[in-house]
Amino acid sequence: MRIKLAVFFGGKSVEHEVSVITALQAIGALDTSKYDVIPVYIDKNNCMYTGIMTGRIESYADLALLKRQSIRVFPVRDGNKALLVKYPAGFAKKVISEIDIAFPLGHGTNVEDGALQGLLEFLGVPYVGCDVHSAAVGMNKFTQKILLKHEGIPVLDCVKFSASEYFADVEAVIKTIEDKIGFPAVIKPINLGSSVGIKVAESANNCEEALEHAFMFSGEIIAERAVQNLREINVSVLGDRDGAEASECEEPISKDEILSYDDKYKSNSKGRKNAGMASLSRKIPADIPSELREKIRTLAVQSFRALGCSGVARIDFLYDDKNGELFYNEINTVPGSLAFYLWEPVGVKYPELLDKIINLALKRERENKAVNFSFETNILSNVKLGVKGSKT
Repeated sequence: MRIKLAVFFGGKSVEHEVSVITALQAIGALDTSKYDVIPVYIDKNNCMYTGIMTGRIESYADLALLKRQSIRVFPVRDGNKALLVKYPAGFAKKVISEIDIAFPLGHGTNVEDGALQGLLEFLGVPYVGCDVHSAAVGMNKFTQKILLKHEGIPVLDCVKFSASEYFADVEAVIKTIEDKIGFPAVIKPINLGSSVGIKVAESANNCEEALEHAFMFSGEIIAERAVQNLREINVSVLGDRDGAEASECEEPISKDEILSYDDKYKSNSKGRKNAGMASLSRKIPADIPSELREKIRTLAVQSFRALGCSGVARIDFLYDDKNGELFYNEINTVPGSLAFYLWEPVGVKYPELLDKIINLALKRERENKAVNFSFETNILSNVKLGVKGSKT
């Protein structure tokens, strides 16, 4: 019997469109003899739709038409089953499909950061990838740095500011960055990916511009030292807390001092249209010494396990090619294109990669069933609540 696999993607995120590409790539690579795939598109208001059209990339050229041609749904729990039900339900539920496993493939806030995972957890639906905690930590660039620094992973020191702190005293914020970080400094939203909202402040003179840009996308930002003689080296990790392995390393090719959104998604390397991160200009394997390659792969696995991740992730490192300094930069817990292009060079084809991460979800579900989530007690049997003004 085939597994009913609901693939959730899109959502209220600046990485909405990238998520659509990642999800439809994965759907195209799934083994249909094993999986009955239900594509669930989440629009920018976080409303969910399914149907034949939601699984076709050409449908996304006209989102209004796509939604008219699809069925709006919402997930519910009914006894021991998870269901996708037509919305609005009316007086009689109309079940569109059962769900055996959910596959969250949203990027960014509201989907990748633990929000969607929390809904699935609440409904008792087994799901692929990171759990609520590791997804949330993986999206927060400040929190993950603190945790990984404690674990001995090399990270760049940073300072964090909220929008209210910034607008209350712009000069004080810039002075803090200058004193604690120095220039040039990289200014980033605290919880976004795909290089959205990131700028380099070369000096205090253009720091305000970089800060204003970052605060357009997030209520909190971080500032960290810009690594000189920079080479970015990325690697993917597959597994869970019990064991994980690293893929081949890559070096993305950037047109600027930092890898931009356009570099990642509009470069269209080798003519691979609609290929998401797979279209990025890159060197695979990265042209680095074998000792550095193994150091990066080892640190990536250590970081992945320290953060409690599951499934497949991509971890990005910053390398100073002159002095040899290496720093963990960030983790992508739902990486663009699921980083399949990093696994193919080590002999793992995309359908096999998908099987592996789905099997990890089934493993976690078996483990969760062995955990007690209730405690038998009669504490409520003799409780009486008094309300002011009433007799008890």
